[in-house]
Amino acid sequence: MEPAKPVRLNRFLAACGLGSRRGCEELVRQGRVAINGVTAETLAQRVSPTDTVTVDRRTARPQEAITIILNKPVGYLSSTRSQGTKPTIFSLLPKLPSRLFHVGRLDADSEGLLLLTSDGDLAQRLSHPGHGIAKIYLATLDRPFDFSHAPRLLRGMRLEGKDAKFEAIWPAGRRTVRVELRQGLKRQIRTMLLYSGYEVKRLVRVQLGPLHLGPLKTGEWRLLSAAEIRTLQNPPTTPPRRRPPHRR
Repeated sequence: MEPAKPVRLNRFLAACGLGSRRGCEELVRQGRVAINGVTAETLAQRVSPTDTVTVDRRTARPQEAITIILNKPVGYLSSTRSQGTKPTIFSLLPKLPSRLFHVGRLDADSEGLLLLTSDGDLAQRLSHPGHGIAKIYLATLDRPFDFSHAPRLLRGMRLEGKDAKFEAIWPAGRRTVRVELRQGLKRQIRTMLLYSGYEVKRLVRVQLGPLHLGPLKTGEWRLLSAAEIRTLQNPPTTPPRRRPPHRR
C-alpha cells in the first residue's frame, strides 16, 4: 500500500521490503537509490505518493507487510545462507511474495519461537536493545539447578566485553529453568549457565514480548493476525520482572 503522505526515504524503502531502515540507509549512501530519476543524496529526503523510486534502476513499491511466527527446530540456521550440511530456517517456508527478515536469532542448537517479517520498522523495533523486549526461554540442564546461584545470574557478568544478566529465573521442572532475558547476546543463556557450572542440554524460546509459541509443532509456522501485529507494534509497558530466586 502506497503512503498517503510524504515519508522519509529510508522508511519508504523499508516498506518495500528492502531491509531494515539502517540497511536501506546504506543503499542510499551507495548511490543505488533514485527519486524521479535523480540519485538520492540525503537520508532526510521524503517520498510522496506520486514519486517514482528506483533501486538499481528497478522500481520500488511498498508491499503489504508479512509477519510470521516459526517454531524453529534444532539444526537450522537463523540465516539466509546455509553452512555445510546445515539448512537455514527459510528452507522450512514456502516461497513468499515478500523478503523476510528474522527478528533476532536462535543458534543452530536452540529451538522455539522465531519471528520473521517483511516490515523493516517492526524488525528494527523488536531487535533494538533499547526497547528491552522480554524473551522467555526454557533451559533443560545436565543436573538440577541450585538456586543459590541465581543472584549471580541476576546481578550479571561480563561476556566478551559486554554486561550480561538474566532478568528472572524460575524453576520449571526437575532439571529445567525458565529464564527471562531483555538482551540478545550471542549464546548468552548457555554461556552464563556454563560459568555457573551447568551445561544446557536443550534451549527453547517460548515467548517474545506478548507473543507465545502456543500449539505450533516443531517446524510449523503461521501468519500473525492484525491484532497480534498491533500488540507487537505497541507492546504493554511493563518493567522487567525481578522475582526473588526460588530455593529448594
